[in-house]
Amino acid sequence: MIEIFNKFESKVRSYSRVFPRVFTRAEREFMWDDNGNQYLDFFSGAGSLNYGHNNPILKDKLLSHIKNNQVTQSLDLHTTAKASFLQSLNNTILAPRNLQYKVQFTGPTGTNAVEAAFKIARSVTGRKNIVAFTNGFHGMTLGSLAATGNDYYRSAAGVSLSNLSHLPYDGYLGEAIDTTRYIEKLLTDPGSGLDLPAAVIVEAIQGEGGCNAASVKWLRNLQALCKRHNILVIVDDIQAGCGRSGDFFSFEAAGIEPDIIAMSKSISGYGLPMAVVLMKPELDQWKPGQHNGTFRGNNMAFVTAEAAINHYWSDTAFANQIKRKGEYIGQRLRDIASCYDAGISTKGRGMFRGLNCGSGEIAKQVNRVAFDNQLILETCGAHDEVVKIFCPLTISDESLKAGMDIIESAVKLVMNQRDPAEIVLN
Repeated sequence: MIEIFNKFESKVRSYSRVFPRVFTRAEREFMWDDNGNQYLDFFSGAGSLNYGHNNPILKDKLLSHIKNNQVTQSLDLHTTAKASFLQSLNNTILAPRNLQYKVQFTGPTGTNAVEAAFKIARSVTGRKNIVAFTNGFHGMTLGSLAATGNDYYRSAAGVSLSNLSHLPYDGYLGEAIDTTRYIEKLLTDPGSGLDLPAAVIVEAIQGEGGCNAASVKWLRNLQALCKRHNILVIVDDIQAGCGRSGDFFSFEAAGIEPDIIAMSKSISGYGLPMAVVLMKPELDQWKPGQHNGTFRGNNMAFVTAEAAINHYWSDTAFANQIKRKGEYIGQRLRDIASCYDAGISTKGRGMFRGLNCGSGEIAKQVNRVAFDNQLILETCGAHDEVVKIFCPLTISDESLKAGMDIIESAVKLVMNQRDPAEIVLN
């Protein structure tokens, strides 16, 4: 069956090259191919399936919505599904955290949310420049791509990517250097060549960049310097949000309050396309229809998003489970890294973790061995040198241990027997 994809689908496809199987069904943390083989999914739809595949709690709400012929697509019309989502978002997520934001429904992907956030920041401040950070990833449309650090993605743009400055992320110049001091120097020196930006956009934990987690101190210092210079703070919580860090928002541990938050991926809870921008009320200066998009009214996504919020975030129990599982993953990775002197190290926070293998080739071999043994993993980092552990937040302890056991065995085989052609797990 794979031949049909090779014949008709564009060469731009990527994940299917790494995982050359035809998948037929999925449930919780598992996927099955057309030969009946079961795989543990430590990929989670690139972060769009934090609550697992076909989560029954969300699925029941979705099926009921469809069965009763309720609205499916509404642009920005008022619907009961949207009203319920907005009420739950405020009552369960925002109000308990003393956060006040207006909600903008953008086009259905993360890059749509980032583009809207940039437009808001530029419009309100009257400035053009945006500051992004090394190894950041924010999307594939031109504005978001300008903020993305990876040259592989940037080179596909075909045009110049402008009105954006890249500055060093936390730890980029070494653990001993607080790069916010460098940024402050640039902002206060008229000879630095840095135009005063409308905003900075930052990931509290960088996904594609290699599971780089900014420290609490760095995030606080960043917000403080932005306040001093009247610069808006945009947090890209598209991949790190919705619980992946251990809290609903990835920045909660730092106690900061962004001016704008971009969210997508797991905000719908079910892998359905949905993206939102949260902005402080005084920034909501749009004129009607000034930013729009046909598919900003996916009511099926509103239904599953509300169900996820109400079921998993009404108290602290789920967050505590994420933190417990995250500590387990972190400890297992530290144990693996401690066995080798070849520059292997651990990265990340919560259930957003990675194993830095020191080279893309080693990480690729680890992932290949893991996939041969029914575990789906991806790599990340500037050189794809990080094995990324991104299992569903709802994963059972038994499955989590089984997946980490496969990773440990795969690393052991790769490090001790480096010819990938000879690597086979028993």
